Formats: sequence, structure tokens, C-alpha cells
Amino acid sequence: MRKRKKIIIGFLGMLLVGFLIPQDLKMPVKGASASDYNSKSFWFYPWGKSVTHKGVDVFAKKGTPINAATTGLVLFSGEISMGGKVVVMLGPKWRLHYYAHLDVLNTSSLSFVTKKTKIGNVGATGNAAGKAPHLHYAILTIIPYVWKIDSDRQGWKKMFYLNPIEYF
Repeated sequence: MRKRKKIIIGFLGMLLVGFLIPQDLKMPVKGASASDYNSKSFWFYPWGKSVTHKGVDVFAKKGTPINAATTGLVLFSGEISMGGKVVVMLGPKWRLHYYAHLDVLNTSSLSFVTKKTKIGNVGATGNAAGKAPHLHYAILTIIPYVWKIDSDRQGWKKMFYLNPIEYF
């Protein structure tokens, strides 16, 4: 019984620490400004195979450096069919930061990164092949924001996604 109690207290302490670390996000694409993305693209419907666009596309020249938007731990750096070359990072407040369509990956899984760490370059991999080079950036929360549910198509999923544009 004592061992279970210690595990629960340790987990709750770790959870609390994750929320106390400041997030302080910055634009991940070097030199990008508000004119390089559509401020209305988050949660846009309809949007291809994913039905709803759950992030923001920041357009830039192929090869433009991408830095981590915040400090965190890279959980995955590799390739998947829809996102192409992607980086998934666990950041402050237990939020997952998803970077997709990269041309080059400059980080590896289980590495620690800061806002000064170059994680890759802008590209057009995965389902962005043949389109203008861009970074698809999304923020997911593992702790649902139930109050964000709305009646839109796939509205229940909205409780797991944050609008990255609000943090730039």
C-alpha cells in the first residue's frame, strides 16, 4: 500500500511540475511573420484527408531553418505518411508540439531541445508533396480542455488542440 501511495504522490508531483514550467512560445520558422500564415487556418473545415485543419501552416522557402518553439523533450523524430518528416516534442504544461513536412531533420528522438535548437528545415514532405514548402505546426494537450468543445464538425476533438497562432 505504501509503495502505491509513493507512486501516486510522485506522479502528481511530476504533473504539477510540468504545469509550473513556463511555456513562452516563439515562432518556429526563422524570419517568419504574420504575413507568412493564414490567421484563420486553425480548425478550418474542410481540409483534405484530416477533415479539419488542426494547426497552422507557416510558408517559407524550402530549407529555411526551424527552431523548437519552446524547451522540451523530442519524443519522435522521423517520417510518417501524412506528415512526412516530423518532430513530436513534449513541452511545458504537458503539451505536445507537432512539426510536420520538414525537408531535413536535425534532431533525434529522446533529445532535449531549447528555443535555440534547430530541429529541421522547411519542406514539403508527406501529403504536402507538390505543394508550396511550409511547416505545419500544431499544439496538442494531453489534458483535455473540455470547455473548448463546440458543435462544429469534429468539435469534440477541439478540446485536445490549442491554436498556435495565439502564442506567436
